[in-house]
Amino acid sequence: MSELGLTIKEIKKSYNGKVVLNDCSFVFDRGKTHVIIGPNGSGKSTLLRISALLEYPDEGKVIYHDDYKTFEDNVELYRRITLVFPKGGLFNITVFKNAAYGLKLRRINKGEVEKKVEDALRDVGLWEKRNQNALTLSTGEGQRLALARAMVLNPDVLFLDEPTASLDPRNTSIIEEIISNIKRRYMPTIIMVTHNMFQAQRLADSVIFVYEGQIVDGGPGNKFFENPTDERAYKFITGQMVY
Repeated sequence: MSELGLTIKEIKKSYNGKVVLNDCSFVFDRGKTHVIIGPNGSGKSTLLRISALLEYPDEGKVIYHDDYKTFEDNVELYRRITLVFPKGGLFNITVFKNAAYGLKLRRINKGEVEKKVEDALRDVGLWEKRNQNALTLSTGEGQRLALARAMVLNPDVLFLDEPTASLDPRNTSIIEEIISNIKRRYMPTIIMVTHNMFQAQRLADSVIFVYEGQIVDGGPGNKFFENPTDERAYKFITGQMVY
């Protein structure tokens, strides 16, 4: 199981004077899948990027910790967390070289790189396309490659921003199965943004509902969807909220 836990405390963020996040606090338990949901423009992706240390809050703190220590914001910490974007940001090189990219940056020896990449590409069903240019993959295959590129790094915390955006039901199902396999095999802490309520129900150990820049509801996945405590959350998950 991931050794890293993550706590956000009183996070505030504005862009050009517009408040995007206001006083957001949450404890992301280790080894769990946490799904962030909410209306468009509610601040979900901003919250994810700040938690992943890609942006800094105007106020508040992001704290990575295990049972014994707090980790500094430095290169060693960055190597233990990974974010997969909606469009995987693939390079104009082969599928294999894309998957190996992060490992080579870390100067992992060639034999270990080849083993890790083969395992990851087989896990996502792309080993047979390892010599194909990554930019020729379908959208669904490209997202599978982006996940493989994250898997080879074996991160303690894996951030997923709309991992099935624009995918058809078949590819969505494939990506969800890969995410479930990542959790079983590597046991990272997973923090994911999605607009798909059915997906949230299938994958979430816990749910965070963000509304107008604030975390207004949340809890264990099954309990949240059965009985949200906030009326806005109830309207959102039942399709009554227009946004």
